[in-house]
Amino acid sequence: MSAISATDVKKLRDITGAGMMDCKKALTEADGDFDKAIEVLRKQGQKLSIKRADREATEGVVIAKVSDDGKRGVIVKLSSETDFVAKNEDFIALTKAFADIALDHFPASLEDLLGLTYKNGITIQDKVTEQVGVIGEKIELADYARLEAPLVTSYIHMGNKAAVLVGLNQANDALIEAGRDVAMQVAAMKPLAVDKDGVDASIVEKEIEIGKEQARQEGKPEDMLEKIALGKLGKFYKENTLLHQEFVKEAKTSVAQYLERVSPGLTVTDFKHIQLG
Repeated sequence: MSAISATDVKKLRDITGAGMMDCKKALTEADGDFDKAIEVLRKQGQKLSIKRADREATEGVVIAKVSDDGKRGVIVKLSSETDFVAKNEDFIALTKAFADIALDHFPASLEDLLGLTYKNGITIQDKVTEQVGVIGEKIELADYARLEAPLVTSYIHMGNKAAVLVGLNQANDALIEAGRDVAMQVAAMKPLAVDKDGVDASIVEKEIEIGKEQARQEGKPEDMLEKIALGKLGKFYKENTLLHQEFVKEAKTSVAQYLERVSPGLTVTDFKHIQLG
């Protein structure tokens, strides 16, 4: 009998939407043959999920929740094919229930979250697959993020279409509003990172090359290209890193300056942003 790897199990789950254990059992029964394993799952009532595996689930609900002590937060995204389903109260309530479980257990990954118990011994993945049959659309718990900090604040944007968590390095009730303001900033301006140190090196290299080529096209001398490109990079950081962005509520003030004014030394430790699409 072929060894059934975790990668194979995940691949079958991605194809079918079935639970991890169901996929493992099906692959074991099929001796690792994917087509036979899918046939096994179909016989178990997974046909609708498989049939819709290639459909686009671009609508849905994104929910953020923060613990009572304000030190932990989670975001979950439950996707659907139509906005009609996404606006259904039961669908929203289910997303919130998944977020509650995520907040209680604080799993490290989406895969870990899907394996947690929902109710009556069934997993969250099982519940999602069940909803495919109930609703008649492709339903997917598509994304998950968690954040831990001295103070975590949240913001849900555009009728559950996006959610943000922001971590601050100081904690008291007076800072909650500032954290929410910064979370709204993230939703509106979509920064790539907290500051320039968080920007991936490959992105930095790409921006430098783009800056050089732009300067070259403008007829600048070759020995000046590096300096000009680095100047353009500074503008890139200002537009794309949270602390350097202009604060949306106050022109000519950066987010870093706003936070410093609220409380000396106050800054953002990290943020998470998940949206539909």
